[in-house]
Amino acid sequence: MAAMTAPATDPVPKAVLARGLRLLDAFGPDDVELSLAELAARSGLPKPTALRLLGELTVWGALDRSESGYRLGMKLFLLGQRVARTRTLRDAALPYMEDLYEATHENVHLAVSDDSHTLFVEKVSGRESAPIESRVGGRLPAHCTATGRVFLAAGSDQDLRRVIDNGLRRCTPRTIVLPGLLRQELDRTLERGYGVNYEEVEVGVSAVGAPVFGKDGRVVAAISITGRTSRVTAERVAPAVVTAARGLSRELVAAGTH
Repeated sequence: MAAMTAPATDPVPKAVLARGLRLLDAFGPDDVELSLAELAARSGLPKPTALRLLGELTVWGALDRSESGYRLGMKLFLLGQRVARTRTLRDAALPYMEDLYEATHENVHLAVSDDSHTLFVEKVSGRESAPIESRVGGRLPAHCTATGRVFLAAGSDQDLRRVIDNGLRRCTPRTIVLPGLLRQELDRTLERGYGVNYEEVEVGVSAVGAPVFGKDGRVVAAISITGRTSRVTAERVAPAVVTAARGLSRELVAAGTH
């Protein structure tokens, strides 16, 4: 599923740093490379301004230049690894995720909430796992993902309203796009203690996700299993996903983190 990144509609900032960040933010979760024209259009910057700033970002290492455009550079990845909160969460979660993979041989994700999206910060998979489109650092709409529904179910009415007002994009014929049906599904998520997605992001692919709680009782992350619909059902994998998420929650609370 290819993500669409709309051109910027808010006023173009005057500060040079803000303009540079706007260019970096123009990259969507599925964008490997963007041309100068695409970056200028998405950022709302004039091409000459975009070209100059892109050159400076390339020199610094935030971008890599190719014959046809620009790619995000390794410097950004290295900076991301220094974010203590996410690194601590990933380090704590990996043993639980690896146990889930060994038990199911399905794709296992660790996700955090990112506004109206779910952001995958870690993934464990192998040769037996179904090939899927998710990747570490990738984002998917919260309304149609198992982890995203965990976040929405635990969030405020204002958070849900913002997601609905932004539009519930249909990714497959099974995607829930009616606000009333989405609210019902979120109520079921709270009752069950886990979120489900049956072919709502990719045809033939389903997922089950459970909440991870921090020291203050808030949902700080979610763990999920994703794979072929014939193999990933709530009956088969939900108990294992919930158990892993509870184990990670206990560890985070005991350590006093998040």
